[in-house]
Amino acid sequence: MTSTQTTASTPLSPRTRSGRSSFDRPFTLDDAMDLYNIKGWGKGIFSVNAKGHMVVRPTREPAAEIDLFDVVRGLRERGINTPVIVGFSDLLARCLRELRDAFANAIAENGYQGDYQAVYPVKVNQQRRIVEEVRQYGRELGFGLEVGSKPELLAVLGMTADSPDRLIICNGFKEARYIEFVTLAAKLGRRIIPVIENLTELRLIMDASEKFGIRPTIGVRVNLSTPGAGRWRHSSGVKAKFGLSLSEVLEVLEYLKSRDMQDCLQLLHCHMGSQIHDIRQVNSGVNELARIYVELAKSGAGMKYLDVGGGLGVDYDGSQTNFEFSTNYTLQEYASNIVYRIMSVCDEEEVAHPTIVTESGRAMVAQSSVIIFDVLGANRVDRFQVPGDLLAKRDQKTEDDTPRPILDLLEAYHSISERRLLEAYHDALQARDEALNLFSVGYLSLQHRAMVDQIFWATCVRIRDKAREMPAVPEELDDIETLLSDTYFCNLSIFQSLPDIWAINQLFPIVPIHRLLERPTRRATLADLTCDSDGKIDRFVDVRDIRKTLELHEIDDGEEYYLAAFLVGAYQETLGDLHNLFGDTHVVHIKLDENGQWWIDELVEGDTVREVLQYVQYDVTKLSAEIRRECERAVRTNQMSVTESQALVRAYESGLAGYTYLER
Repeated sequence: MTSTQTTASTPLSPRTRSGRSSFDRPFTLDDAMDLYNIKGWGKGIFSVNAKGHMVVRPTREPAAEIDLFDVVRGLRERGINTPVIVGFSDLLARCLRELRDAFANAIAENGYQGDYQAVYPVKVNQQRRIVEEVRQYGRELGFGLEVGSKPELLAVLGMTADSPDRLIICNGFKEARYIEFVTLAAKLGRRIIPVIENLTELRLIMDASEKFGIRPTIGVRVNLSTPGAGRWRHSSGVKAKFGLSLSEVLEVLEYLKSRDMQDCLQLLHCHMGSQIHDIRQVNSGVNELARIYVELAKSGAGMKYLDVGGGLGVDYDGSQTNFEFSTNYTLQEYASNIVYRIMSVCDEEEVAHPTIVTESGRAMVAQSSVIIFDVLGANRVDRFQVPGDLLAKRDQKTEDDTPRPILDLLEAYHSISERRLLEAYHDALQARDEALNLFSVGYLSLQHRAMVDQIFWATCVRIRDKAREMPAVPEELDDIETLLSDTYFCNLSIFQSLPDIWAINQLFPIVPIHRLLERPTRRATLADLTCDSDGKIDRFVDVRDIRKTLELHEIDDGEEYYLAAFLVGAYQETLGDLHNLFGDTHVVHIKLDENGQWWIDELVEGDTVREVLQYVQYDVTKLSAEIRRECERAVRTNQMSVTESQALVRAYESGLAGYTYLER
């Protein structure tokens, strides 16, 4: 059977504003930067080098950069396969310094008389190495830690034994045991502040303080009337999960006054939401919080700290807009607005400037981690061709038993022109629908049903190619590129490594880490390894809108091709689950030496199959014994030789010790 090739090798629109094809010139580094908007979300930290490889520049200096493709090759030489999370310690340190510098500049510019204190919320990324690095780099910056549960509290108390002056803020629901740990830590001399989330906690604090003979430092969390913004807008307001109403805050103050302990109330806290994308919400919330603060101070409370909570956003798409996964403000604007508004309210009411506290965990750690994964293969719908014998039949107008829908599809295929583009598309859709109906009632054979798919997709490819040549495309054909997009199968679990994509439609920048001096010729969505239809990525960052496909390179079977998702340091590792028993990935922490060379400071190997089976209560020893027993039975019944049975046992036990992801 002969055939006519109908596929196109470039599913990307080649037209420029002038109507001239962009394929007439070489694809450059600047083209790659623009295509993936790397300058927008990369902020000078992520870029492309002269080899066409993605690089990380912790200091934003090109002389000190880490080539991600070089990292992958170096890890493979060490026996570490993708997927792998790469953490950049120098970049984490820089993000912390930039946060401190932004508030230091705002304090100096405004003549603010108070101090600034950042605390890192452990919940954002609870991995030991991350918390240790925040503790280490935050020491000279005066940064503290925030905990939201008893396990987090116990971990932080143990990690900060050498720095008792480190500020620890305790949020979350608290029972007597939690409060007891806080109180004993205060008795040790720790600077620790429990934040009251409900009135029951106040009485627990009082009971523990009396029992151990200390005078506690107390904070209260208030629910603001200012609504939140974006996906986490319900974090504030009257229906927020945590916090006290204004009447309850006053009740706390009166209770403390009745015990002559009003000076113990020193911190006012709120949480306006995570990833606040609009600076106006920050301004409104801080203004309301400052008003409450000064009224408490004037009412006799010993106020010293004003904790504005988290919310400092990350510009995931680089658009610098009020889109929910972007921000319409800079870090410096955020800091300056907070300092100025608190100072203005305090000066107006003649109240001393407080120490400003922020809990901006996302902005602290999001940039510091990248997950790199390999592509296993691709499924392409534009590979279909019209069988040559069918084309001949149509040209010769021969009469046979070819079903009418197939003939109609052939007619649509041949009738494609700029003037009949939309009509041909409608005809193809109609013919395919008729064929599906005939097949469902038994009037179309399986072979003819397969022909329908071939001709339909080949027709769509010709329509797409013709549409690219037109200055204006009919609106109904806007999605044909998406319809014909590839599916690239990737060696990762979205549920384990990028759970926010599945849970809240989070956007992360995703870019090939090599071949960036080659023009990408495919559009694709990404599918993970899990047996779940939600295990896919079909929303990608764009400076103007959300893209439905990602521009990628052509790959051959077995060819190495690596992608990376950036800005994944916040929440993803902690929220990941064991869908299909894909476990934690390898994690490497990389630093730069004085010569600008990268080196592995720490390697944390990912879960083995044995470990994830044990997580879900399988007795792995028993499983191995059962396989051995079955192999012995097979030997006795001559189904297998001894050599074959031993090979199976060794393979089984090797599999238990291996990585849960696919290994090349």
